[in-house]
Amino acid sequence: MTTFGALQPPFELTDPDLLKGASCYVNGQWVQALGEETFRVIDPGSGKAWATCPDCSVEDVGPAVQSSQTAFEVYSKFPPRKRAQLISAWHHLIVAARDDIAKILVHETGKPLAEAYGELDYATTFTWWFIGEAERIHGSTSHLALPGRRSLVIKQPLGVAAALVPWNFPIALVLRKVSAAMAAGCAMVVKTSPETPLSALCLANLATRAGFPPGTLNVLTTSLENTPAVAEALCLNPLVKKVTFTGSTRVGKIIASYCAKTLTKHTLELGGNCPFIIFEDANLDQVIEQLMALKWRHAGQACVTANRVYIHRNIHDTFMKRLVMETKKLSIGHGMQEGVTMGALTTSRSLDKAEALFKDAIDKGATVVMGSGQRENVNGSGYFMAPTILSGMSDDMEMSQEEIFAPILGVYTFETEKDVVRRANDTPLGLASYVFSKNVDRLWRMFENLNAGMIGLNTGNNSAAEAPFGGIKDSGYGKESGKDVAVNEFMITKTGTLTVEEHF
Repeated sequence: MTTFGALQPPFELTDPDLLKGASCYVNGQWVQALGEETFRVIDPGSGKAWATCPDCSVEDVGPAVQSSQTAFEVYSKFPPRKRAQLISAWHHLIVAARDDIAKILVHETGKPLAEAYGELDYATTFTWWFIGEAERIHGSTSHLALPGRRSLVIKQPLGVAAALVPWNFPIALVLRKVSAAMAAGCAMVVKTSPETPLSALCLANLATRAGFPPGTLNVLTTSLENTPAVAEALCLNPLVKKVTFTGSTRVGKIIASYCAKTLTKHTLELGGNCPFIIFEDANLDQVIEQLMALKWRHAGQACVTANRVYIHRNIHDTFMKRLVMETKKLSIGHGMQEGVTMGALTTSRSLDKAEALFKDAIDKGATVVMGSGQRENVNGSGYFMAPTILSGMSDDMEMSQEEIFAPILGVYTFETEKDVVRRANDTPLGLASYVFSKNVDRLWRMFENLNAGMIGLNTGNNSAAEAPFGGIKDSGYGKESGKDVAVNEFMITKTGTLTVEEHF
């Protein structure tokens, strides 16, 4: 019988040794928090606790980082081919454990089982990609302007990195960060979100099975109360040379302030308020297909989800009919129930914020087209909200400026390209934007004129292991994934200059 801590999960694991409940993973071992405190993990689909994990505090940070430093001193000396082989072995172990990890994901995040499988399939594109990137790290040589001078450039791994990961895609975001760091030759300490600690622990266990030196990947779990202090301790630890954070803009600015104290290199992937712009010449079949997958995935809890839909006034009514018709087909319920296509929100806090944003929009004149914008019980429990669509949205509403992170969609109308570009850019955030049109000149103009780090052109999916991921403005800085870019975030560029005697 599988037990995760003191509680009994509502499912069995095919591999009972994959996860040892109520334990962190440090130096290749399952360990307790030094303070021996624990916290409960809640299933968003039922609202019930189903596992416990160690509640790490500041005193747990030092031993974990030191373990990773010791591992780094060994692992960083591995040749690139050896690092690639280890990442490959890890990748195949994760794929083999796909069924078990998917069940854990459903009960951590609330997403449907099909989406959990989808996250795993997406996540392992990163491990696969960085198998190759480990062997594509190159330096350079230059013949300088001064006679007899040569320049040599080499790249070396930074050291220990710390990853602070959110709860919405706990497998994908861990693997995107960790596989890049491992390709570079770094070791990493992951601090999980309080809502989703168990899936990351599985990954660390599998890394040890794959043959990585103990400590190359350590995982610390924390309660919501201890999260700020542990995150700060990781940022300020002198052995941590890189911090990578995904989360809200508010917290990202705090992380940046910590890293500034020690000049620690850091990458911030922060919130989004992404516009989804539909011109009158767009293919509505394509638009609806892409919008449905983008907006309602994980109940709207994705940083790149469509926050604001701008529809050309001439096709507004036709579009709305199609949107409502397709949205009504969604089936809401616990992620393990057959046929469910939209699960619970991960936290009750998300429901509180969503209800407040909905009320603000209604108070300022928005019209409810579908849904209630209120929390609902499914089978008498859980953190659910039915998909909600609002029309008549205006730019003074809070939804026009803030990340929604819930199944609420606001629809705006526009008439000219110039006007919609201005309104789309009128936000402090700049993560992603989406444009649908069959006018290639317009697509190019929009690509250049929209202020976002990623632009989807006739697509609602612009995240791939092969392409850089990241935003601008208050959506952060630095890039993850992509060729060269992501690995460079975990490397030192070192320049050597020598004088060559050019005469025999």
